[in-house]
Amino acid sequence: MNFPTDHIERIKEFGYTESEARFLYIVAVHSGYFTLGQFRNFTGTAYGKRPTSFAEKVLKRGHATIRDYMRRGSIFHLFSRTLYGQIDKDNLRNRKRHSFDFMRSRLVLLDFILANQDLKYFETEQDKVRYFCDELGVPKDSLPAKVYEGGPDSKPTLRYFVDKFPLFLSSPFSGAPPVVTLSYVDSGFETSSHFVSHLGAYQGLFRQLKSFRFLYIAAKDAYFQKAEERFRSLVKRPLESDVSGEILRYFQVRGKWERHEYVVPVTEDFEFLNEARRRFHGDRFESLYQAWSTGTITERELRLEFSQLKPDRPVFFETFLVHEHRSPVAEITRRGDGCVKDTRNPRRHRSRHPRGAAKLLGA
Repeated sequence: MNFPTDHIERIKEFGYTESEARFLYIVAVHSGYFTLGQFRNFTGTAYGKRPTSFAEKVLKRGHATIRDYMRRGSIFHLFSRTLYGQIDKDNLRNRKRHSFDFMRSRLVLLDFILANQDLKYFETEQDKVRYFCDELGVPKDSLPAKVYEGGPDSKPTLRYFVDKFPLFLSSPFSGAPPVVTLSYVDSGFETSSHFVSHLGAYQGLFRQLKSFRFLYIAAKDAYFQKAEERFRSLVKRPLESDVSGEILRYFQVRGKWERHEYVVPVTEDFEFLNEARRRFHGDRFESLYQAWSTGTITERELRLEFSQLKPDRPVFFETFLVHEHRSPVAEITRRGDGCVKDTRNPRRHRSRHPRGAAKLLGA
């Protein structure tokens, strides 16, 4: 993990120790949320004066708020624009308030980062866009993106990699060269449709990569097998298989669908059909489908049409279990969050700080 010396020194100017500054840097860049348990794990300390002192410090300086969950613990939200500005990241959305689902996933994500500090992460949206577009030559319109509507007097903003899941280079197996590793963080409360939607958003990028690794990160291993099945069906098999076979399967599934032959829904077929419609669209495929449907083109002729399009792109899928994950919101149910007490402390150093307001505004 990269700890820019100047950024760590800037955080220390607020009165934090070296280890506290490093922890806050990780939180600011990767999650925005943390628990004292995660701070203790990072610093190797137990309950007592040190974590208590850190908590008081981050609250009194107005750098974080705390959300208390009766009998469950507390979550700290690092929101201070001043502190983020000290590390030139005052535009990160981690500063914003978020839903419980977002907070859950961020805490699992932070556990992963803390357990894998040896990896070199692409920390910002700009880092990721620069790597894929400038170094790998991926067209920008193939990147996962989301449009944020602006106010009455501002234009919509297009943002990339808004999920902010860990992205880094790593070897898929011992002795192999490193490949780009993308990931998905399962908070333990999401349905499989969230994962399918995430894969759909990345399909354009997947197709542009010669090889990549995908990591499914979760606090529970209950969904690992199902996640791998979905990934193989929607990503790995289409990218590694004979394209002509995928087109033929698309025509067959589409034909059965249009002839209303599905008495009992087949989830895998429907998911494949939706994805295939995005992959194989346009006049060429439509003409071939109509010709295949009417019998004017045979299966052999169809395969010959795409015989030269067999790709060679190894795709790797792995899972990572975040051990001993403890989240204060892990047990919050749909009945509501009446047990939540949001404590806001005075925001000190909002416009004044050791390096001067002018520098922050220009960061």
